[in-house]
Amino acid sequence: MPQNTTVRSYPPPRRSATDIPGEYVRLREANPAAEVVMPSGDPAFLFSRYDDVRTVLSDSRCSRAATVLPESPKLTAVPFDGGGLFTMDPPEHTRLRSLVAGAFTARRVELLRPRIAELADGLLARMAEQGGPVDFNDAFAFPYPVAVICELLGVPFADRERFRTWSEGIVSLTAHTPEEMLERKLALAGYLQDLAREKRRRPADDLLSALVQVRDEDGPLTEHELITMAMTLLVAGHETTVGVLGASVFTLLRHNGGVKLVPEEPEPLAALVEELLRINPIGDGGPLRVTTQEIEVAGVTVPAGSAVIGAICSANRDGRRFDDPDCFDPARRGGTHLAFGHGPHYCLGAPLARAELQIALSALVRRFPGLRLAVPAEEIRMRAGLLVNRLEALPVEWD
Repeated sequence: MPQNTTVRSYPPPRRSATDIPGEYVRLREANPAAEVVMPSGDPAFLFSRYDDVRTVLSDSRCSRAATVLPESPKLTAVPFDGGGLFTMDPPEHTRLRSLVAGAFTARRVELLRPRIAELADGLLARMAEQGGPVDFNDAFAFPYPVAVICELLGVPFADRERFRTWSEGIVSLTAHTPEEMLERKLALAGYLQDLAREKRRRPADDLLSALVQVRDEDGPLTEHELITMAMTLLVAGHETTVGVLGASVFTLLRHNGGVKLVPEEPEPLAALVEELLRINPIGDGGPLRVTTQEIEVAGVTVPAGSAVIGAICSANRDGRRFDDPDCFDPARRGGTHLAFGHGPHYCLGAPLARAELQIALSALVRRFPGLRLAVPAEEIRMRAGLLVNRLEALPVEWD
């Protein structure tokens, strides 16, 4: 571990919902390879500069598969099980990823756009009927990406409140006890096992049915991998977008112009979404990795078997990479952010998430051009203790 440094808890606390932890500014300048203690109590190296985070995310010696070895340091008291995309390295990761990659290509997502827009318009119409003020999270930011991923996977949307509770346990850092986390993970796994059995009896035109068919006919997918894959896609497919969508709307409503800052033209709309992704981190860091060999990063020698975390939220505010990095600039161009990661584990669902955000913001400004916060911005709070950043609530109203 680095010498002569103060041991810090990871993740560092946030002062408010509008700012990432201020500690990252100091770390980038004075201690870019900081010694931290994770929620499990295990030590780790935390990297905060853009180039160093990029290295941690892409270097094959920083392994995801090693995180499930019994002797490895753990992020939480109830870590991810092996057998899924989160806990594999190439070539096993490549094999499993290839089974579902076709559902998330840019071309496939383009074909889905009309249906995604239909889902967005329907939810916003119900929000208008309800009348304001409403919690935007409950009215739209949660049900919208859930509806999309449920339709893609073939999971009943009517069960959304059940797996909302279960998935929060899975993405918990400190928000739940270890017993609660394990109970919720097992409940979701059991639910998906039952659903997979139903898909065997009555297959449909959805991704889970296709995975079941691959498992039963071709055999490159074990039953454990099937359930873990379904769990990963369901949880990651909505948790991240729920958080970013709520935070993005909050960002727009805090600036002059509000949702009217959302342009009609595709190219500037895409640029706006990239800036919102940069400025509103999905979480503090990329998923935990463990070094399989000694590696040097940020001028520090990291021994084999060490936990390493790349602080993506800090990297995306690094002035070495971005001009005026703490400023939200809707017209910003250039400077590739790391919101979706980097390297072999680059987010599989990135094209879908981008499309969901673009469609949602366009639909929102059409339906509610006068949308505004229903409470002072200082009253908005970030949900604490989760792997993903999510507002507790976002009260809004409109003209």
